[in-house]
Amino acid sequence: MSRHESYPLFNLKQANVPDDLCPVATEVSPMLPGDWRSMRPVVDRDKCVKCAVCWLYCPVQCVEEKPAWFDFNLKTCKGCGICANECPQRAITMIPEAT
Repeated sequence: MSRHESYPLFNLKQANVPDDLCPVATEVSPMLPGDWRSMRPVVDRDKCVKCAVCWLYCPVQCVEEKPAWFDFNLKTCKGCGICANECPQRAITMIPEAT
């Protein structure tokens, strides 16, 4: 096989892979995590010492740096609460999302 020939595994027709496999995953969804989250983080600015622990632990990196504290991009925050659990100052509280 020359270097420019495709392997049967990567040639979906030749490998007999159905072309209707997982049709939902092929459509881009405009939904963001902020559209379905049930809890959201709120920072107590008096308690925040800007240690960046929330920033380090956030799995979606929605923590944004402000001049004297950290805040959250609520469009991308999924409301997991890891930031609140890890905050050594207990400056982050998870509150129910408004319905």
